[in-house]
Parts: sequence; structure tokens; C-alpha cells
Amino acid sequence: MRIIAGKYRGRRLKSPPSRQTRPTSDRLRETLFNILMPRIQGARFLDLCAGSGAVGIEALSRGAAHVTFVDQARKIRTLIEANVNALQVDPHRVDVVTAEASEFLRRGAKKEAQPFDIIFFDPPYVSDYDSVLNYVGKHAVRILSKKGIVVVEHFSKNVLDEEFASLKRYRRVKQGDSSLSFYALKTNVSV
Repeated sequence: MRIIAGKYRGRRLKSPPSRQTRPTSDRLRETLFNILMPRIQGARFLDLCAGSGAVGIEALSRGAAHVTFVDQARKIRTLIEANVNALQVDPHRVDVVTAEASEFLRRGAKKEAQPFDIIFFDPPYVSDYDSVLNYVGKHAVRILSKKGIVVVEHFSKNVLDEEFASLKRYRRVKQGDSSLSFYALKTNVSV
């Protein structure tokens, strides 16, 4: 796995030792960041179910101001920290949290000084997406900036709902077996 563009372009990352973690492919990550390009500079980015941290590190490489990595496995936390340290990322630009996604949103996100501009949510494909997305939609005022977005990576055959509380899907990109669904506050989505 490598960083595709930006400050850390071409640098290799350590991969998770287990096959239970499914890293976002280089091709899908490139598609994601081509879409996010106008939003990434200076953004506060949440990499929820971070795995290797490749997506959040790509965000840092492309100019995100701060990334919070969240994963429930302690081994994954150690891997993310090793990847961030190998790149000599300024520690003030990064937080690495060991927590389940819902737990972090309920407890940890309350401690955040500012809401996130971009939330990238990539749980295992067999996970319950709805509870996390409904929670974000119901508490968007606290968790998401006014023009913030939520991007969900999911199995293409698993079509997510169009709306979750105050969130509405405005774009879906399919690439092979994976899809990216983009959500924003309903007030920001053109009909």
C-alpha cells in the first residue's frame, strides 16, 4: 500500500497483518480524493474504522489540517501510529483513538473542539451501517461542520438508504465490488 499524491506521495505504508481488515484499494482511494480535492485543504478529517490509516494519511498528504483515526483494535492503533511516525507527521495534526465507531461518536466526538469537515466511514462490509449513519445524522450539528460531508465505503450490492436523519445522499460512485456513497446535510443538497 502506498500514498498516491501530495507531500508523502509514493511512500509505502505497513498493511494490517490480518485478512479481517480490508484496506481501501489504491484505485478507489484515488477516485475518492479526486472527488474530495476541492474540500481537503485545511479540513478536519475523521477516518472512522481506519484500518491501516491509509485514507486518513492520504488526507494529511493532500493538505488536511487534522486527522482523527478511530479503530476498535489495539493492534490497528499501533499500526496506524507506526505509519504516521514513519512519515514524521506533526503529532499535533493527528489523533489515534481505540474505540468502536458508535462509541467514539457518542463519547469521543463530544470532546472534539471543532466538528469534522469530512467523515470517512469504512466498516467491515458485514457491519450495521445504519446505526452509525443515523447517529451522525441526528447529531450532525455537533459532529459535522455546516458544509461537512460523510463518505461511506460499502459493498456495491449493499445499497444504503438515501437519507439518515438530517443527512441525504447526493452522489454514489461504484468501482468494482466497492461503492462510495456521499452524504451532506439535507439543507446543502440541491434537489
